[in-house]
Amino acid sequence: MKRLLVHVEGESEEVFAKMLLCPHLVAHGVQASARLLGHRSERARRGGVISWTRARGDLLRHLKQDDRLYVSTFVDYYGMPQSGSSAWPGRRQAASAPFPGRAELVEKALRRDVVAAMGPSFVASRFVPFVMMHEFEALLFSDCDAFAKAIDHPALASRFRAIRDQFSSPEENNDSQTTAPSKRLAALLPGYSKIRRAELAAPAVGLDAMRSECPHFKRWLESLEQLP
Repeated sequence: MKRLLVHVEGESEEVFAKMLLCPHLVAHGVQASARLLGHRSERARRGGVISWTRARGDLLRHLKQDDRLYVSTFVDYYGMPQSGSSAWPGRRQAASAPFPGRAELVEKALRRDVVAAMGPSFVASRFVPFVMMHEFEALLFSDCDAFAKAIDHPALASRFRAIRDQFSSPEENNDSQTTAPSKRLAALLPGYSKIRRAELAAPAVGLDAMRSECPHFKRWLESLEQLP
């Protein structure tokens, strides 16, 4: 069985990976696990995506420790540093690129950086980066009825659909300071908890709906199902 470690940005992504992604991949011959980038103790102080220097160190360490381990990422483009010493490869260039290719542009830059750092003997297919455009919560809009029922607010389904219908895919859910997916949910649900909603809603929405509604996510999921 192939082994995969997914480095995730936050605890809601970690919940999603452990509850849905990792169990799903077992049927495809992949034993997967998830861990937070950086140290848990730092998250409350820093928030957002850590610097590429720190993230890169985590990724390289695990790739070097085990030459049969596959490594992936689940981080969001929205909070990714794009300037200064914390900048992630490709993020600044992606800001001016057409929307559909932004995440892929960053992923290609991450892959080039890691492959170069690992050296000529490195098998490039062992690193499978994934950049989520606008927060994990965007995936939950893949099935608005299931989402609303799972969090015990079925009346919000129509409000969720109104948000979803503004975009061709939930992945395009706006990333401004006030209309990012988590901000939209917080406005509709006072006391909104990212982690608790992920625990309730992600299994109800399910991977099939996410795969159907979110083409970039679909490509990543299929690449993990088909690891060489």
